[in-house]
Amino acid sequence: MGFLFDGLDAEAYDRQYNDGQLLRRIVGYFTPEARRMFAVGFTMLLDTLSRAAMPIIISRGVDEVQTTQDSGLIITYGLVVAALGALAWLFNFIRRWLTAEAVGNVVLQMREDAFDAVMKRDLSFYDQFPSGKIVSRVTSDTQAFSTVVTLTIDLIGQLLLVAVLIVYLFFVDTSLTGIVLIMVPLIIGVALGFRRVARFTIRHSRRVRAEVSALVQETVAGISVAKTFRQEHAVYADFLKLNRRSFWINLRMGYVFSGIFPILLMIVSFAVAALVYFGGLKVQAGELTAGDWYLFAQGVALLWFPLTSIASFWSQFQLGLASGERVFALIDSEPKVVQRDSRVLPELRGEIEFASVQFSYTDKERVLDNFSLHIRPGETLALVGHTGAGKSSIGKLIARFYEFQAGRIMIDGVDIRLLDLAAYRARLGVVTQTPFLFDGTVRENIRYGKPGAPDSEVERAARQIGNGDWLKSLTNGLDTEVGERGGSLSMGQRQLVALARVMLQDPAIFILDEATASVDPLTETLIQEGLDAIMKDRTSIVIAHRLSTIRHADRIIVLKQGKIIEQGNHDQLLEQGGHYAELYNTYFRHQSLEYIEAQRKANAEAAPESAT
Repeated sequence: MGFLFDGLDAEAYDRQYNDGQLLRRIVGYFTPEARRMFAVGFTMLLDTLSRAAMPIIISRGVDEVQTTQDSGLIITYGLVVAALGALAWLFNFIRRWLTAEAVGNVVLQMREDAFDAVMKRDLSFYDQFPSGKIVSRVTSDTQAFSTVVTLTIDLIGQLLLVAVLIVYLFFVDTSLTGIVLIMVPLIIGVALGFRRVARFTIRHSRRVRAEVSALVQETVAGISVAKTFRQEHAVYADFLKLNRRSFWINLRMGYVFSGIFPILLMIVSFAVAALVYFGGLKVQAGELTAGDWYLFAQGVALLWFPLTSIASFWSQFQLGLASGERVFALIDSEPKVVQRDSRVLPELRGEIEFASVQFSYTDKERVLDNFSLHIRPGETLALVGHTGAGKSSIGKLIARFYEFQAGRIMIDGVDIRLLDLAAYRARLGVVTQTPFLFDGTVRENIRYGKPGAPDSEVERAARQIGNGDWLKSLTNGLDTEVGERGGSLSMGQRQLVALARVMLQDPAIFILDEATASVDPLTETLIQEGLDAIMKDRTSIVIAHRLSTIRHADRIIVLKQGKIIEQGNHDQLLEQGGHYAELYNTYFRHQSLEYIEAQRKANAEAAPESAT
């Protein structure tokens, strides 16, 4: 059944931790909970003593009842056992209460650390790894870890009870205690030998669960596309295939874990049979009382439960370790974007310089090769070229979303790798082709880049985009709900919200990535008015497929395969008759007013001729 695990390889950032490393890491998380865990240990000890005393008291009662007719003695023993049971319940309740608080705090911190790691990873991390799998580590894996910690504490309590009883049994009869202890190494040995298979199976179970989570999340996110192309059956077929695979892997895990119990039961059965036989002989010979024989039988019963729990617990323990391993791997994953310092520029002028920069997303293809470019403060620079020429990559490098492999990128004369990214990006405004809006109101999304901004500033920023005319199309103005991912708004409205968000932020450097590529002409006009307001007196990098967004740029850079082949303003590049002129005549010319007017006249002249 090895084919079940094909394709369930570890992620590139996964790493193998041995049990010692994992346990030390877990102990580190529990260190702040030391006082609470000490209280857990103390109440566990009291609970153990209370429960251990019960079979001992009962065994003494069995012996004394045989030699007395005093019914009051029986009542006394019954009350003592009841009192011990009540105390055991109370101590167990307090222990579980404290345990829940301690484990809850640990999981809270672990989940915060995992989410913090998610926030700190650069965009290349999300290009490589599906978001559904990352979500699975932050949510379900941390929850599985919390479950195993609770089970571990329960098992420790049970083993402590066994230890107390065994010590007492040694004083009662050494030979019978030896029979009880014979099965201990056998059971533990079988359970420990089971460890490797358990860890392997559970690790793949967690991976296939992450695969299912990733597929479901991707399907829900792209459901409109699936319905548009009538691919619901194909998507469902893919889900069925993966879900069946998950079923068989989890079924195999069930077989592996359930197969251990018959072996353990057989070992315990032999030990019980030997205890009954030899204990009975000792009772007949007068070497052992009936009460002590009962105590040994109870000892085996009490010993059997925690020792067999080691096997069932081991499956859960391995699940917890595997889950913890996945969470720690996410936390320990190393970002590719590494800052060497945390300098804060007192004022960002917006001068940008690429000096012999080499950049590639993967090792297979280089996007920018020995690329050099100087952008003056306050300059509007347009980047044009065919898909894959490197336009968006330049914007992403300026935003420090990716790490470049060689050369330097300077911001106001300072290497971008030396800047404090939070302070730098606070002065950086980016609008993408498909803007992302968070569920909430238009007002909340505009305020996202400047959380403390008052409503008056938010409204002023919104009205600076297209003179605020676009707000009239919103049902409740700035208080209109945008829906998940902004689905309640049109693409143009989302772009206008994104522009207002940048306007409120008031950045020193503005990056526009093809923001008018998918909107109607009227909305494009509103967007262009907003762009004119945003780009005024600030460095702007425009990546566009529309003539309106690049025609009035101070400088146009023409890119081809990561190299600058032409540069100048619109008129200069047209006069050169080079690659830009070719792009203009192929893609841009039909967007110009001159072309539209010429087409209108041609259609008007053709109309009378067709009539005749």
